[in-house]
Amino acid sequence: MAATLCSKIIPKQGWLPLRQSVRHGSKAVTRHRKPLHFLKQKLMAVTEYIPPKPAAPPGAYPTETIQVTEESGLVLIKKKQLREVFRDNKMIAVAQNSASSVEDMILLKHRLHKHEISVKFFPNEIVRMFLSDSVYSNLTPLFIGHTVLLVSKEPKVKELLKTVRASPQITILGACVDDSLLSAQGLMSYSKLPSLTIVQGELVSGLTMLTSQTAALLQRHPTHLSALLQQYIKQQSGETESAATTGEAS
Repeated sequence: MAATLCSKIIPKQGWLPLRQSVRHGSKAVTRHRKPLHFLKQKLMAVTEYIPPKPAAPPGAYPTETIQVTEESGLVLIKKKQLREVFRDNKMIAVAQNSASSVEDMILLKHRLHKHEISVKFFPNEIVRMFLSDSVYSNLTPLFIGHTVLLVSKEPKVKELLKTVRASPQITILGACVDDSLLSAQGLMSYSKLPSLTIVQGELVSGLTMLTSQTAALLQRHPTHLSALLQQYIKQQSGETESAATTGEAS
């Protein structure tokens, strides 16, 4: 009896108890993954590698046909006329026509014809095609809407501005004068310059004055030297005469 009680009370070797206390606590690892900053997210999205799309196999798409359009005879004639206009005239002004009537245009042509200025009409498409291959390509942006060319063989800017001022439907946009591109303000400044004959006269008078002053300066020193020598000779002759008279008196 005592043996059986001892065997029940004393646990056997390798025996586990019926109840065990298990501790349920927090995890040992407390580091959590933080979300990226929105700027870093943008940077990562921008720098994300995008693999190139595979090229289409040959023959998947139809071949492109290049259509070459030939210019009509009218376009070639207009280009030839434009080439002659830019070659034979020293002043080519671009003006915008704001719905002027036929009577106003005829009156403007008559007024400009008095100063030997002609009015030319060309389609803007043909003018842009011509200017794209020429040295006057910077005039291309001016040809928008209804435009008119005012040309003359001599640069008569002052007469042009004075005549166009009486026609409010015509507005000067720019011009090419003596192979120089000018804006509307540049034309105003050009018209205030003196004429070529006046400038040539002023240049000739200035050069003549400079040459006369140079000649006077070159002749000044020899003249002054000769005057000094003559004065010295007179002084020497006066001294010899006075010495001779004093010798005779003694």
